[in-house]
Amino acid sequence: MDRSIYLTTVPIEEAVATLATALDRERLVGTETVPTHLALGRVTAAPLYAKASSPTFHSAAMDGYAVAAADTFGAREGRPLSLTKGRTCHAVNTGNVLPPGTDAVIMIEHVVETGPDTLAIEAPAFPWQHVRRIGEDIVATELIIPQHHELTPYDLGALLSGGIFELTVFARPALAVIPTGDEVLDFTRKPVPGPGQVIESNSVVLCALARQHGLAAERVPPVPDNPEELSAAVAEALASEAHIVVIGAGSSAGAKDYTRRIMERHGKVLIHGIAAMPGKPSLLGVAHNGKLLVGAPGYPVSAVVAFERLLLPLALWLGRRHGAERTQVPVILSRKLPSRLGLREFVRLSIGRVGDRFVGTPLPRGAGQITSLTKAQGVISVPEDTEGLEAGASVNAELFVPRSELDRTLVVVGSHDNTLDTLANELMGLPEHVRLASTHVGSMGGITALKSGSALAAGAHLFDPESADFNFPSLARYAPELELAVINLAIRHQGLIVAKGNPKAIRGVTDLAREGVTFINRQRGAGTRILLDYHLKTAGILPAQVAGYDKEESTHMAVAVNVLTGTADCGLGIFAAAQALGLDFVPLARERYDLLIPSAYLDDPRIATLLSVIRDPAFKTRIEAMGGYETTLTGQAMHPGQGLGA
Repeated sequence: MDRSIYLTTVPIEEAVATLATALDRERLVGTETVPTHLALGRVTAAPLYAKASSPTFHSAAMDGYAVAAADTFGAREGRPLSLTKGRTCHAVNTGNVLPPGTDAVIMIEHVVETGPDTLAIEAPAFPWQHVRRIGEDIVATELIIPQHHELTPYDLGALLSGGIFELTVFARPALAVIPTGDEVLDFTRKPVPGPGQVIESNSVVLCALARQHGLAAERVPPVPDNPEELSAAVAEALASEAHIVVIGAGSSAGAKDYTRRIMERHGKVLIHGIAAMPGKPSLLGVAHNGKLLVGAPGYPVSAVVAFERLLLPLALWLGRRHGAERTQVPVILSRKLPSRLGLREFVRLSIGRVGDRFVGTPLPRGAGQITSLTKAQGVISVPEDTEGLEAGASVNAELFVPRSELDRTLVVVGSHDNTLDTLANELMGLPEHVRLASTHVGSMGGITALKSGSALAAGAHLFDPESADFNFPSLARYAPELELAVINLAIRHQGLIVAKGNPKAIRGVTDLAREGVTFINRQRGAGTRILLDYHLKTAGILPAQVAGYDKEESTHMAVAVNVLTGTADCGLGIFAAAQALGLDFVPLARERYDLLIPSAYLDDPRIATLLSVIRDPAFKTRIEAMGGYETTLTGQAMHPGQGLGA
């Protein structure tokens, strides 16, 4: 089978510069005439000179009386000067044309009515007092807006005031996005994916990003992995009004990755592979007709990196725009972040203010995990010449949200529980919303985050067999220096999640050692894994006897999905996760899931809001409706030795 092998990669900046040199911008993106009132965000192709002055007449700038200033020079305090209405003074309102022979306006507050036709003033007016003179703002023939200027709402007002009702602007760069793949389903048909199939969404993300940045964009229905059909789709897109043709997926080196050869059929490939992760397989080229060709990787996060770092800079350059830079803030990393030498890595972060600093927790880095984009508040770039960053390192993060949003973000690090999702939704529904940014690193990871000052709260459910208590023994052992409030979120039911009908007849932990039973585990440091190890030890089973013990997931829902898809026969998790996916459940234990909150943050408004929601009876009702939860302790402060008792 033919494969498109790329052996070298180039830095992002070099890739963009190479294409900017190869593209003929003047020929590719022309000009058009648009009405002034519809020109917001467009870039002027020529200077714009006023056709009319503004104002076009001398006008009153205040309500009062128009006068000839020279007629008022005799007025003095204590020696009022009398004026006659209609002869030496004329009533005017703001914006009125000045009557002939007048050159000043006396404010209504500064006159005294002395009769039906007379008034008195005690101070003279000076020429052009409270008058907007002809051309005060704009003078006919003067330059209002220069060429290559991106028009603002204020510019539109100035242009119309200057008598310019239409103008010449550069055409808005337009994208045609072609999703590809035998496995992708067209979302417009509302499909139900089967094994090996996915609902196509990358094209929607890319088009939406383009429109968000003032570009035009259209997608076509997915094209199968067939070279002739793909070539025909590219030819049609190149013949359209689009300046940029994006082929989604097929940019890597697989046997069915046809993007490079199709680009070479219709033009020349200049870049295949950038020194970045995600986004490494990206392709850039120039079509025979001069248009920009882009091969975007198929994984969602890779496709976004290709858009943000390659396509967008080139599209803005074609449109003679610079684009707005994201706000940057210094962020303290909550944990170590390894990286590969030779590749710049873009890592999404969950960011919030903890104390007097911003803390960022790296989100999952899989190129196919689009939820790492939806949950992120920002992104950092790890340089090519480093093997990573240490926990506590300060780095600059580009924000996806306004900086003020970080002050409304509640950073929770630790064990995963489905109630956190319900809590996050409740907090966002408040009039003054709070965004819950939760990162799932296990109960021990949560304690570590609190010790390093990287979280406002941590979820934990660490069981101590000797005392039958939760969390306090572990805190005394691993973080005795922390002063914490331990607030219960719920008592939850843990057990073995099994397929519907329990086809393997799994009844307890002893069945995990049976031949033919595969297990899916939680990550090291997770309270659920510690609970498993306790029950395995009690049953006299070694971890090596459990098929799949070394296969890890970081959430209860991920464990449940493994069981649902048949990747594993069972996994230890909460009842709510099993119920959510229609799976069966073998009860194993009741446990206390608590939020550990540093005492220093109890006065933080975000924590106060959090506790208020947790203690709301309506919230407790929602938890109970999920199944597998008890709320007898919810919202209460726990104390050592309490266990599951009230």
